[in-house]
Amino acid sequence: MNTKDQATLPVSQIFKEYVIITVAVFIMDIGIYIFKFPNNFSFGGVSGMAVVICRFLPFTAAQINLFINLLLLLIGFAVLGRNFGIKTAYVTVLSSILLNIFEKAFPMSHPLTDEIMLELCFAIILPAIAAALLFFENASGGGTDIIAMIIKKYSTMNISTALLFTDLIVVIISFLVFDTITGLCSILGLMAKTLLIDKAIERMKLNKFFTIISSNPQPICDFITQDLKHSATVYQAVGAYSHQNRTVILAVVDVKQAILLQRFIHRTEPTAFTAITKSSEIVGKGFMSYI
Repeated sequence: MNTKDQATLPVSQIFKEYVIITVAVFIMDIGIYIFKFPNNFSFGGVSGMAVVICRFLPFTAAQINLFINLLLLLIGFAVLGRNFGIKTAYVTVLSSILLNIFEKAFPMSHPLTDEIMLELCFAIILPAIAAALLFFENASGGGTDIIAMIIKKYSTMNISTALLFTDLIVVIISFLVFDTITGLCSILGLMAKTLLIDKAIERMKLNKFFTIISSNPQPICDFITQDLKHSATVYQAVGAYSHQNRTVILAVVDVKQAILLQRFIHRTEPTAFTAITKSSEIVGKGFMSYI
């Protein structure tokens, strides 16, 4: 995950990051408040803990959610650094404000519908998409996401596995507090959420690696460097069959830029041989940085 220093980023980039984070929080809170809280789904996360704990304390799930998040936020600042802490603090405060606004504006004493599986789907999908967006921007939804980031930092475990590990205890407790149906739905929700977050993160980090064998490399290199704002590696090669000299261009671009590069190659040199591979783990300048 990119560990960019906020101080070195242009204002427009910082603004874009926080717009994405704000949208992610809104999506997450809709899933939590409308679909998770009323059904007592507790498939991990601080919101899952809040669902369980509010059965025993005279506080709402939103209030308990805020308290636990603030506690874990202090741990996140200490272990994961200032940049992560600032973003996650923003997420925690904004999420808690939105949950309390929802609580006052749209009180929900019962589930939205009578279709528990339909509600479970939305309770899984919305927070999972939000979590993937937040992780992509080097933030988190707070709570057990912070624990998962700490585990990831000090081990070889990926985010989805770390989340599964930290959330499992909450699901086990849900069996003891609620009925069997709620407990089984919580297990299903945990497994689905973990898989969905993993796939969503992989999709958002997806890049394409081009190996282009060309007899006229300069226009292609110029397009990569000037139009796509990326660099490329160029070396000379000899064809095994034709024994003719060729130039091999290696370049990595994102998914949208890959389409533009394919079109440009087809337009300027349709005889060029191009091999394209997918990768979600590109480490280096302009992509991910070392952790």
